[in-house]
Amino acid sequence: MNENPASNDNIQDVPLSDTLGDRYLSYALSTIMSRSLPDVRDGLKPVHRRLLFAMRHLKLNPETGFKKCARVVGDVIGKYHPHGDQSVYDAMVRLAQEFAVRYPLVDGQGNFGNIDGDNAAAMRYTEARMTAVATALMEGLDQDAVDLRETYDGEEEEPVVMPANFPNLLANGSSGIAVGMATNIPPHNVGELCNALLHLIKYPNASMEKLVTFVNGPDFPTGGTIVEPRESIIKSYETGRGSFRLRSKWEIEDVGRGMYQIVVTEIPYQVQKSKLIERIADLMFQKKLPILADILDESSEDIRIVLEPRSRTVEPEVLMESLFRLTDLETRISLNMNVLEGGRLPRVMSLREVLQAFLDHRQVVLQRRSKFRLGKIEHRLEVLGGYLIAYLNLDEVIRIIREEDEVKPFLMKAFSLTDVQAEAILNMRLRSLRKLEEVEIRTEFSALEAEKTGLLELLASEDMRWERIAEETRETRKKFGQKTVLGARRSTFADAPVIDIIPVEAMIEKEPITVICSDKGWVRAMKGHVAIDDKIKYKDGDKPKFGFTAYTTDKVILVASNGRFYTLGCDKLPGGRGHGEPVRLMIDLPNEEEIMTLFVHKPGKKIMISSIAGRGFMLESDNVIASTKNGKQVMNVEDGKNKVAVCRIIEDGDNHVAIIGTNRKMLVFPLDQMPQMNRGRGAMLQKYKGAHMGDIISFNADDGLSWPMKGGKMRTETDLTTWIGRRGAVGRMPPHGFPTTNKFS
Repeated sequence: MNENPASNDNIQDVPLSDTLGDRYLSYALSTIMSRSLPDVRDGLKPVHRRLLFAMRHLKLNPETGFKKCARVVGDVIGKYHPHGDQSVYDAMVRLAQEFAVRYPLVDGQGNFGNIDGDNAAAMRYTEARMTAVATALMEGLDQDAVDLRETYDGEEEEPVVMPANFPNLLANGSSGIAVGMATNIPPHNVGELCNALLHLIKYPNASMEKLVTFVNGPDFPTGGTIVEPRESIIKSYETGRGSFRLRSKWEIEDVGRGMYQIVVTEIPYQVQKSKLIERIADLMFQKKLPILADILDESSEDIRIVLEPRSRTVEPEVLMESLFRLTDLETRISLNMNVLEGGRLPRVMSLREVLQAFLDHRQVVLQRRSKFRLGKIEHRLEVLGGYLIAYLNLDEVIRIIREEDEVKPFLMKAFSLTDVQAEAILNMRLRSLRKLEEVEIRTEFSALEAEKTGLLELLASEDMRWERIAEETRETRKKFGQKTVLGARRSTFADAPVIDIIPVEAMIEKEPITVICSDKGWVRAMKGHVAIDDKIKYKDGDKPKFGFTAYTTDKVILVASNGRFYTLGCDKLPGGRGHGEPVRLMIDLPNEEEIMTLFVHKPGKKIMISSIAGRGFMLESDNVIASTKNGKQVMNVEDGKNKVAVCRIIEDGDNHVAIIGTNRKMLVFPLDQMPQMNRGRGAMLQKYKGAHMGDIISFNADDGLSWPMKGGKMRTETDLTTWIGRRGAVGRMPPHGFPTTNKFS
């Protein structure tokens, strides 16, 4: 077989780990720089920049007509952005949504979605053009204001960054998740940003406290009320990380007969109205909002959500505070100003650093535009100088043109002309030889000379350049500031009222139930306090294990053999019809772990927990409540050697502890010798040799220690002198007649 050795020239043997690392790093850098993080200078990601650039080439200016979005998306993915058309269209749709973008960059015509979360129509049905904000971002693009780079196929060029005569990063905000980092910048009011920029131009070392007097906080397109303390806002802007507490705006309407209704007129940013209403309705169905009677959506173009209280005695503030706690009528908007500095380096910046980066970019743009204009002026002055020489020597110029064979070199030699001037003279039209044209040329020459002098002074003076940038900033404030319809502040500020909120448990209707849990872990809640007897049915092969009475407002504590405590709300337990549901579907309890105890949580009590190895401690019952399905680790176990065996509530008045092992040795010691901790392995309660703990109980020594006898009778031993010792001792044989199961109950 003939082999071609040249075919193996590019094959290299490298470790797989190195190859994976290099390629994943390349992917990560691509995600950070080309997809997820915005540039601090123009606040745009590549897809947004390419969308606007394509629309500019299509001449979709604010004063022109609309064109189909499909045309724009086609140009973007065909020339600049080699990604899917749907992702590009989704980005375009968001730039046009007034409820998503504070200062829209795209003016859409057609169905571009709504605040309920409905999607936009297909791109073949919608049309778009740019807004005035978008044109401001690209102002000076044809004047060498920024660098251009080749597109992905090398056929065309695209801008690396926009000139950005608009503080887009903070004005419209940005969000994105890259590899190992993310960004989330809420929108701000451009009028306030311009005021801060003007102050920073005048005082470059301005303090953050001073800048926050101009930039009070975010300004969301959907309005709302910001109730974050000023100190927290200042700290967030100083570090570039933080969050803002945002609430819906609401008002009270009198409906007569002493009744009222609450109308929500603005909802938090990025909250879908339909899901918000669905959540409130679900809470009403679960009886977690008994003080709310009904919710109605009367919205049209404006938000109008009507909330009807259960009775006239319900305080509006209490009702709204309850809704703020349970629903997205109040949210937290995070701040993480992680941006690309100079288009390359990702970094978390403070408010002042972001504003200064924008101003520095405007300095670069101003200088580049000035140099570009200066070059154009110098070229034009050179041409006009040639024209003036031609007018002064018109007859000789005409003679040379008519008689000489090599006209251009002869002209250049005769009148000391440059190549550009000679070419311009030869391209003059006969109509330009009028006397009036000469006057106009001299006028233009003088004007350009004056403009050239001004540009040279501008380039030589940093103070003059800052003054020019300040003028541009004032013009931006005039066009988009707070005195305009678009720029008027929408989000307001307020202090959160201090109101005693009714806890969720208190709003649940209190009803008696009987909790039943089988040996295989099927749990249910039967209505009322019923007798736990043979009438209660179980699945085949199953049997009763736990049963007790409670109320729907209670919490049930489940203790597992792995030392974790799980919390179940009685109102969430499945109904008593049937056999219930497996408790493992409600909590993250591993299949290999057992349910050791199930009891009603009693606030303010103490709990005693012990392992099969005879270790244990006591802790406050309030410290065992778990907020997640994963539970809360209380006792540390060691590979099955220290599994939880018993967990009991210590009743009021108990002052001693009785413990017995499978070796039939019982020990009694004072309760104050039991260590108290919130989490741990526990201290040794009783020593064993070749055995383990059987049971443990707390009791009042004055009442004696009781245990069941055969036939259902109870025996009480009051003289426990024989068994009393110190914690950790071995103990003695139990009294005659103690159950062979080694259980106290």
